[in-house]
Amino acid sequence: MATENQENENVGWFKGFIRKIMNVVISVAKDTKKLGEEDPRRIIHSFKVGLAITLVSLFYYFDFFYAGFGVSAMWAVMTVVVVFEFSVGATLGKGINRAIATLLGGALGVGAHRLASFTGEKVDVIMLGLSVFFIASSVTFIRFFPKLKARYDYALLIFILTFCLISVSGYRNDEVLEMAHRRLSTILIGGSATVFICIFICPIWAGKDLHNLTANNIEKLAIFLQGFGHEYFETTNDKNQENVKASIDGYKTVLNSKGTEEALVNFAKWEPRHGKFRYRHPWDQYLKIGSLTRECAYRIDALNGYLNSEMQTSPEIRTKIQESCTKMSSECSHALKELALGINTMTSSLPADPHILNAKTAAKKLKSSLKTGLWPDTDLVDIIPAATIASMLIEIVSYTVKIADSVHELASLSKFKSRDEASRNEKSKGKVTRTPSIESHSLSINIIE
Repeated sequence: MATENQENENVGWFKGFIRKIMNVVISVAKDTKKLGEEDPRRIIHSFKVGLAITLVSLFYYFDFFYAGFGVSAMWAVMTVVVVFEFSVGATLGKGINRAIATLLGGALGVGAHRLASFTGEKVDVIMLGLSVFFIASSVTFIRFFPKLKARYDYALLIFILTFCLISVSGYRNDEVLEMAHRRLSTILIGGSATVFICIFICPIWAGKDLHNLTANNIEKLAIFLQGFGHEYFETTNDKNQENVKASIDGYKTVLNSKGTEEALVNFAKWEPRHGKFRYRHPWDQYLKIGSLTRECAYRIDALNGYLNSEMQTSPEIRTKIQESCTKMSSECSHALKELALGINTMTSSLPADPHILNAKTAAKKLKSSLKTGLWPDTDLVDIIPAATIASMLIEIVSYTVKIADSVHELASLSKFKSRDEASRNEKSKGKVTRTPSIESHSLSINIIE
């Protein structure tokens, strides 16, 4: 009996172990499927990295290439692993930084080695030590400058690494020039292969992602404002209540978009002309639009807090501000949608101006009503929530105007065409004009460390 019980326990433990493994495998498979469905470009990027590493590995596998580069051929593989990023801009930025930094660091390292070689055997060690100390400490301090850190931090880091490797290893190895030449050649080969594959095989443009992200963020604000009036004043049918609540929460992703926008702007500045994006495209203007969009999103977040707040005003008080508040919310929503559509299609967003004018008129009407006094003989505590809602909506109208001005400035700098002109161009090419929807943005950004 004891033996049978022990065998049953072992079998049960084994089944439980197998079940845990299966649950882990199923969980990983679901996460993998979810990542691929969110952004299929991740799968393409993975295959591109594998292809690039395989190609540069041939320099190490074949004797013909290995005879020319030796063990230094591994630097080509390392360059692909380090430089290949998700977007073209990020890859170009890292590749150019690495190539220039390696060239300058190698040249300075060789120069320091040659200069030290003219001194005595004991003095050359001191010379090399002082040069390493001075260069490493100076360049490390330079990395703290914000503008240099934003675009050239990786280059400064590689410069320190290359200089130290060449100057220090050259003390024990007389073939310092050959070593520097091999290192630079293999890095150029790995970087060239990476850039070629990244640009010419299903390229992923950071500039296009930034453009779509900006339009998508403005669209999310519009969706919230479209549903807020019905939600707060309870004018939506019960059947659509859950759908409205689910749609108006999309603005929350806008609150944390600053890091993504700054990284995309930095990457986009490295990219060549592509699609409708010309040379010297005003990428910094997207940061201005993004900043205003987040400021508006913060007001919307505070506004959203009143939907589920315990301090709710009576229907009689809400009725007095319902018309103006609903008008402001609706008109701002329409204006923001037009602005988002204008960015997305790269056409002028002039149709947004009438909606902005209507929103400003409603805001002025509400301000004058608040000054004359809408709630005589009413407790102040009951008025505060409704007055706060009205004040926030007036402020949102102000930020909508600022966003519109920034979008118009972007259209002017980028030379967006009018929608009629764009429509005629599409028809002249024999294409059917469609109004594109703003696609959801999903990115995997590797921040340069």
